[in-house]
Amino acid sequence: MRPVHHHIIKAALSSLRPTQCSIGYQEVYNKREEWRALSGKKRDALIEQHWFPTIIGPKKQHFIIDHHHLGVALFEEGQERVLLTILKDLSWLDEVTFWRVMEFHQWAHPFDRDGKRVDFKKIPKTIADLKDDPYRSLAGLARKHGAFAKDITPYSEFLWADYFRGLVDKDLLGQSMNKALKEAVKLAKKTQASYLPGWSGGQNDPG
Repeated sequence: MRPVHHHIIKAALSSLRPTQCSIGYQEVYNKREEWRALSGKKRDALIEQHWFPTIIGPKKQHFIIDHHHLGVALFEEGQERVLLTILKDLSWLDEVTFWRVMEFHQWAHPFDRDGKRVDFKKIPKTIADLKDDPYRSLAGLARKHGAFAKDITPYSEFLWADYFRGLVDKDLLGQSMNKALKEAVKLAKKTQASYLPGWSGGQNDPG
């Protein structure tokens, strides 16, 4: 369901402020491939249909709370402007209070590409500076391969990334995403993963 919006504006991708530190670049790569396959009219339609949900923060900057992967893909493909839907204006808050409110509403994810919590000041200032978290890529691929269901829980795939982070060897991930994916699909079915959003059950082995 599309969120209720106050109004729609057009803005430069380069001006948008992220609300997370990392992305899964595999998902960005896939979105770039999809974009390249579109005709000019279909590209225009995609831009018209995908509004970036945004909070206006300190200094009237636009903080996007979703579509980070799409934003990076479009930016790297040379798209300069996108449409924003303004959900709330918090520009009158000081920076510390602003980030507290953002986290309270689950509109920010201050964790780096290693899954470690960081100060809000460490969140990149532009989408071009978002770091690649290969375990976030693994989580996205695992979901697409039926390891778990899509869930509306904010940052749900980052939770799965952290789960895989402790169980899938980083060297394996670097050497073969396909082998790591097979391992992740098996791990996602274990009961030890039952606390995660979208868990669909499977193996009874808790280990």
